[in-house]
Amino acid sequence: NQLLVEMDGFETNDGVILIAATNRPDVLDPALLRPGRFDRQVVVPRPDVKGREEILRVHARRIPLAPDVELKVLARGTPGFSGADLANLVNESALLAARQNKKFVEMTDFENAKDKVLMGVERRSMIISDAEKRTIAYHEAGHTLVADFLPGTDPVHKVTIIPRGRALGLTQQLPLDDKYNYSKEYLINRITILLGGRAAEEVVLNQLTTGAGDDLEKATEMARKMVCEWGMSEKLGPLTFGKNEEHIFLGREVARQKDYSEETALQIDVEIKRIIGDCARRARQILEENLEKLHALARALLERESLDGEEVARILRTGAPFGAPAPA
Repeated sequence: NQLLVEMDGFETNDGVILIAATNRPDVLDPALLRPGRFDRQVVVPRPDVKGREEILRVHARRIPLAPDVELKVLARGTPGFSGADLANLVNESALLAARQNKKFVEMTDFENAKDKVLMGVERRSMIISDAEKRTIAYHEAGHTLVADFLPGTDPVHKVTIIPRGRALGLTQQLPLDDKYNYSKEYLINRITILLGGRAAEEVVLNQLTTGAGDDLEKATEMARKMVCEWGMSEKLGPLTFGKNEEHIFLGREVARQKDYSEETALQIDVEIKRIIGDCARRARQILEENLEKLHALARALLERESLDGEEVARILRTGAPFGAPAPA
């Protein structure tokens, strides 16, 4: 309120221009955006591939680059990165090169720095038993195999069973191009991939672990948005349900306005459960029909700990030794 009072107190001939920035315009008080206040809004989206290349070029001026570094290739391989992410990428790559006493920053340094920015810092000091490693390997192999099998999904960039950040293992996918819109098929495939890790644990190890907790949370949230926000339920039709009420100071959801009946709420729950159930069965079917490839991926992960997209493709398509399960 005090900010509004101060803004309204300016005389028209004071020559004062107020400029403000936010990354959460959805939680602003509408009174701030009325004519005479912050009435002109300039949207600054995440940079596209050309923008990323120019940002990389600006930050790379400060460091000596090896001849093999191609900023255009790096820009294509960093969709969704913000300007700060790209600055961090260049800084991390320079640090990696300096630790190895290199005179120039090479393309491999940029690739390793990208993995660090995307997936977090490696925690090689973390002690994991062989049994847990095997579980993690099959979990990540499940994600990877389902992602490779389904059409129209983002290519697998890297899969690792080395703990990174708060994750024990990670399967990272990167789109080939910037994406601004997603089809229903893409979202269904994405949920199926998320459930691939849990399905692999069930199919091969006949067990369920807590490792799939984050996957289930993301899958359920995506299914809920499909039904409640994007009108992708055939049963409920092109409707939206529920409206978030956000506190303008806390900037977080504190309540969900319920604008539908109990019967509709039950139908929403049934639809979400149906989507998750269908995707889980689909993931399990894919793994059961490609069990030898699943074993091959898990074995390769246990041997090498990390695989990039090319190595994954080689294992799945060029006659890697399929057949036996990974050693227990």
